[in-house]
Amino acid sequence: MIWTILLFLLILSVLVIGHEWGHYFAARRMGMKVDEFGLGFPPRIWAWKRKDGMEVSLNMIPLGGFVKIKGENGEGDLSSEASAKGDSFASKSIPKRFVVLVAGVVMNLVMAWIIFTVGFWVGIPAVTDGGVMGGTVTNEGVTVFDVVKDSPADVAGVEIGDKVASIDGVVYTDSDAARLALAPGSTHAVALDRGGKEVDVSVTASYSEMEKKDIVGVALLKTGTVHFPWYQAPWRGMEQTVTSTGEIFAALGGLVVNIFQHKSIGAAVSGPVGIAVVTGQVAKMGFAHLLQFAAMLSLNLAVLNVLPIPALDGGRVAFLILEAIRRKKASVRLESTVHGIGFALLMLLVVFVTFKDILGLVR
Repeated sequence: MIWTILLFLLILSVLVIGHEWGHYFAARRMGMKVDEFGLGFPPRIWAWKRKDGMEVSLNMIPLGGFVKIKGENGEGDLSSEASAKGDSFASKSIPKRFVVLVAGVVMNLVMAWIIFTVGFWVGIPAVTDGGVMGGTVTNEGVTVFDVVKDSPADVAGVEIGDKVASIDGVVYTDSDAARLALAPGSTHAVALDRGGKEVDVSVTASYSEMEKKDIVGVALLKTGTVHFPWYQAPWRGMEQTVTSTGEIFAALGGLVVNIFQHKSIGAAVSGPVGIAVVTGQVAKMGFAHLLQFAAMLSLNLAVLNVLPIPALDGGRVAFLILEAIRRKKASVRLESTVHGIGFALLMLLVVFVTFKDILGLVR
């Protein structure tokens, strides 16, 4: 468990440092002074002051990070000295401030693209039903893509991500043939490959009120490790980045719809503990799966930060858009209050979801 937590913190730290470096780099390019580059949230553990005056700090809560830019909250240009320098966030034009605010999100997208590119070059797990154009596929087999709750497969212990080694002693590499082999009418002996460990289960189809027929309760897909030449990998990485980002937005939209329809969101939302647990599970599946997970986590960070939520990059961009429309800056006190309340609510949400994750683990 300790190894899992450390691995999760390592991945998260790399992604957060990349995100905050984007803000830092853009701020310096736009002529802004950066007061502090912090990893984690306060209270502070350690700090080092560079020659240019910027502090690099390590903070106690290892679930994020920040870049403190001079005048980001509206202060810094009240004195004549500050006005002469013009090196604060507040003194810059709307386009320059916009570039700085979105730079973190852009960096997370770029990092995901790089990770996907490396993955497609060294080999990355992918669905191969219908074939793969321009690439080579190895280690093809049938993988469990979904398990219906309380179905025979769920009761037998089949898990998402299991590879079907054999059904009744027969090896299948085609998902359609494997589905036919699990036809209702008899009990099937299924051998599963779970992270290199063989697991044997027995499943018998039973009647489903929802489907109005006998089902086993698994969704199967043909998967394999896909490799592309080095000159094709960047394009494939870009394609996967765009596709996955769209899927995340679609999933988020579905989550919002469920909330308004008063439906349970259950496991759709996970906090740091839940993500750490998934990190450990993915790590057991191999380095290629871990690469995919890191890329998806980077994309999730990008999508989360671009949303118009107070205290996040998207919330600050929303105030910037409002300023451009009104041609007048919002009150410094109002914006600071809104972001402060937003940050407090986000921390409460993290605590709540973390409690839910821990409760789920205990159960």
